[in-house]
Amino acid sequence: MVRANGAVSLRELARVVQTSEVTVRRDVRALEAEGLLDRRHGGAVLPGGFTRESGFPQKSHLATAEKTAIADVAAGLVEEGEAIVVGAGTTTQELARRLARVPGLTVVTNSLLVAQALAHANRVEVVMTGGTLRGSNYALVGSGAEQSLHGLRVSRAFLSGAGLTAERGLSTSNMLSASVDRALVQAAAEVVVLADHTKLGTDTMFQTVPTDLITRLVTDEPPGHDERAAMELQALADQGVQITVASSSGTGAGGGSATGPGPRTAEGAPPGRQHRRDVPLPGQRGRHPGAPSAPRP
Repeated sequence: MVRANGAVSLRELARVVQTSEVTVRRDVRALEAEGLLDRRHGGAVLPGGFTRESGFPQKSHLATAEKTAIADVAAGLVEEGEAIVVGAGTTTQELARRLARVPGLTVVTNSLLVAQALAHANRVEVVMTGGTLRGSNYALVGSGAEQSLHGLRVSRAFLSGAGLTAERGLSTSNMLSASVDRALVQAAAEVVVLADHTKLGTDTMFQTVPTDLITRLVTDEPPGHDERAAMELQALADQGVQITVASSSGTGAGGGSATGPGPRTAEGAPPGRQHRRDVPLPGQRGRHPGAPSAPRP
């Protein structure tokens, strides 16, 4: 699985082989000792320090429950009439499916999958960048995509990636994708990163968003034994990133209802919807979800 996908979570391995995460963790340690893979927070990657990019078919089957929970919470951050940019990725595709119910929304994207998810939303305007189609993730990249973003200004950018560390921020393994993501960031007043716990601590070749430009991270609850993931979240918070953890309690792995505009707390969320909580870690910025971000240089 690691060879086919480039990375895999311990949860996914345990599910596939029908055993406990404790057993899987022991086997992963043995394989790491033989040089066959490298351990990462809550998962394993191909050896060599930097993970390679998986194709869309492989990524779409990884951490599906976690992506669903993250997308439900992220959709709750979007308000009626807002203009946003949404980057390419399987998690952002899940987000787009939920944005179809936000009236008056304008979504700028370089992702064919995001545009497809919103194609029949009669209250949402979709603006696509130009560019060259990159078939592995159905995204438009290149100078055409970047130039179409010049002069654009929106309230928020929602981005995913292949890895996230406190030291380098968000990263991806493809140079063209990274360049377009950087252009998306420049167009937004705030940057929201959507990354499940398996990406925490993973570093890939090309930086897309440095940590000091990330306003908020929406992630899932790391396994209780994963101390390194908790340390990475703490390090991100110490650098000013607001951490929102999505919980999938009360829903199945396959989905959950789309959330309406405005963030929700766990106490106020209606039954059957994904819950969220903002982690009160030391060093976080003292702002709430609706507060404007500080001006950028």
